[in-house]
Amino acid sequence: MSETQNRILEYVMDNQRADVSELAAMLAVSQVTIRKNLDRLERDGLLRREHGYAVAASEDNMLSRLALHHDIKRRIARRAAESVEDGETVMIESGSSCALLARTLFESQRGVRVVTNSAFIADYTRRIPGAQCMLLGGNYQVDSQVCVGPLAVAAAASFFVDKLFIGVDGYTEESGFTAKNLERAEMVRAMARQAEKVVVVTESLKFPRLGSVRLLEAAEVDSVYTDDRLPKLFQTQLSSSGVTVVKVPADNPK
Repeated sequence: MSETQNRILEYVMDNQRADVSELAAMLAVSQVTIRKNLDRLERDGLLRREHGYAVAASEDNMLSRLALHHDIKRRIARRAAESVEDGETVMIESGSSCALLARTLFESQRGVRVVTNSAFIADYTRRIPGAQCMLLGGNYQVDSQVCVGPLAVAAAASFFVDKLFIGVDGYTEESGFTAKNLERAEMVRAMARQAEKVVVVTESLKFPRLGSVRLLEAAEVDSVYTDDRLPKLFQTQLSSSGVTVVKVPADNPK
């Protein structure tokens, strides 16, 4: 996306809806320019148009989440992929940065196998030659395209891996890492029990934010891959809990 489209999408997703004149004033461009960009975003399935308004898709819409800050998420995913050994089996939970991580691992042709509860990840990577993706079945959440519940938890228990990669919806020192959905949080904790290390891949804008459900304490996480806008305060907090923080610079050629 262009920078203008990215800013429009970010604003609409943060506010759930925005009118054309509001967006034009925010970006200091004409309403005609705004309408053209909204048309493109709607064609790509990233938002909906209503009379005079742009309306956000579901907050779990993976296409919208993938498009938002795509370059930052791609750099984070590529750096996190460097921690995976050739031929290793890893678990990857749902999320836009997680989807880009899975794609990066498969495109590298390193024989990595991915265990996931994300039907989106399985579909997103299915055309990559040699991709090895094992999908955990269970109760299907349509918007987020993930499987949760007792069947998915039982399926996860069949695997033992060195690393689980997860996304998060928020972090504060008091709450630790948080999520927005109870069943997904329970699934992450079940997958974490099968992994030696839990690795968070997320943008720095999640610090500080507070999801509605507790996910994991900081001490339960081995490392965090994020961008270099992470405030020093949170890096210090995480480091004091034994978390390795890897900040990916904006100009990282990888």
